[in-house]
This record gives sequence, structure tokens and C-alpha cells, in this order.
Amino acid sequence: MTKLNHLLTNDKVFLYDQHCLTEKDYFLPFALTDTFTTFSGINQQTIIHFWQLDQAMILGMKDTRVTDLKSGLASLKQDGYRIVIRNAGGLGVIADAGILNVSLIIPNPGNKKISIDEAYTYMWNWIRVAFEDSEHLIAAFEIAESYCPGTFDLSINGKKFAGIAQRRVKDGTAVMIYLSVNGDQQKRGESVRRFYEASLQETFGQHGYPPVDPAVMANLEELLNKKLTIDEVKKRLISVLLDNTSVTLDDQTLPRLIQSDWFKTENDKQISKMQQRNQLLS
Repeated sequence: MTKLNHLLTNDKVFLYDQHCLTEKDYFLPFALTDTFTTFSGINQQTIIHFWQLDQAMILGMKDTRVTDLKSGLASLKQDGYRIVIRNAGGLGVIADAGILNVSLIIPNPGNKKISIDEAYTYMWNWIRVAFEDSEHLIAAFEIAESYCPGTFDLSINGKKFAGIAQRRVKDGTAVMIYLSVNGDQQKRGESVRRFYEASLQETFGQHGYPPVDPAVMANLEELLNKKLTIDEVKKRLISVLLDNTSVTLDDQTLPRLIQSDWFKTENDKQISKMQQRNQLLS
């Protein structure tokens, strides 16, 4: 109980599942992350947000400062990816039907701040409780040749299947993870490598951009040696949370709340910021 109970201060956790979004809705999950995080801080409410994009490369702001962005974008488009620039720093990741994005959004009041490492470790532990066994230990350390490397890359036997990021808005914190569940992870890695090769040219792998090697990443189903669907992963994450904490799950309230004036106004602001940011692509 203690491993997953300590950061969940509510009796009830709100769930919002966006499923797999197409290009016309690419800005939505990023806008909602900030809206949900603001709401969480104001109302001291924990939220779980599931989302996917159908076939996209999500660029961080650092990716937009490459030597030749135009050539990098052309490479991604040639590989069949659409592009969206997220509302946070860092580096690019692929999003497609085989990758699940999960945000755990928790209140972070000024009088009881959660440390950055504490929030990261909580997400790591959640994934460990859900998927780790004695033969498949899940480690957290940087896989330097992966795409979007970070201190809390999650791996099994040295192969990365997930990366964790964090976003803090006022009195809320969003701990966000992408999980490569199934699909062609080799192709994903090759496409990201080609993006950096095209956009950085002779400085590939330098100045804080990763020297991407597709061989250092794999899907969770491959690493666990069993077939996995996105829905199965969602159900597993929810079930271990309910089994290891005292919370109940509410998947009815948020779909209603997002129709309220406050949500619409706040989310429209965030959509507008995403639109401005993504003008870099035009």
C-alpha cells in the first residue's frame, strides 16, 4: 500500500481517456494537460489522463532550434509522420497507435511541495507494480542513445520502453510518461535518427541532441515476451492503483466538467498557445 498511496491525497481520482486522436485534434491533449493541472491545483484533485496520437512526431522546443529544421521536417513527412510542437521543452518523441501516453496529475500546494524526483519516482513505481516481475526488472536511468533521453528512462535489460517528463503549473504537477507498448519501434527509432541527421547534419549527436540508435529501444510487449494491447495496459495501470491504494475511480465527472465555462475558457487559452507555437511549422 505505501508504495503507491503516499502521493494520492484524494479519495477519488478523476479519469479522462481521450483514446487515439487524429491530426485535427493534435493540440487537444497538450492543452488539456495544462488545463487539468491548473484545475488540480485549484481543487486539490488527482487526475489520470490517457491519450494517443495516430501518427506524429512530437517535437520539444529544443528540437525547433536545430541547424536545418526544414530538412528535418521533410524527413519526418517522408516517413509518414505529421508534426506537432508541444508546450514544453526537451526533445522529440513519436506518438502512434502503439504508444500510450499517461499523465498523472496531482495537487502540489505551496505548503507541501512534492519534489521533482519524488514525482518521477512515483511514476516509476506505478509502472513497476504494474509490469515488473522477478525476470523483468524495470530500471530507471538515462539511455543516452535513445530518443528523448532522460534520467528517468525506463528500461528492461538495458532496452528503453518509456520516458517520463514533468510539467508544473501553479499548484499542480503533471507527471507524464509515454509507453511504447507495441508496433514497429525499430521504424520509430530510425525515423527519429533520420530527423536529427537531416536537421543537424555534421553536428549530429552534438550540442545536447541524442545520437539516436534504434537498437537501444524496444516495446514493452517484446521485453515482457507477451502480447499487449493498449487497452490491456490501461486496465492494468488502473487495477494496480485500485489494488494498492485507498482511492476509487471516477470516469464520469471530467467529461461533464470540460463542458463548463471555466474549462472551455481555460482550454481555449491553451489551444491558442499551441497554435502560436506551431506557427514555426508553417
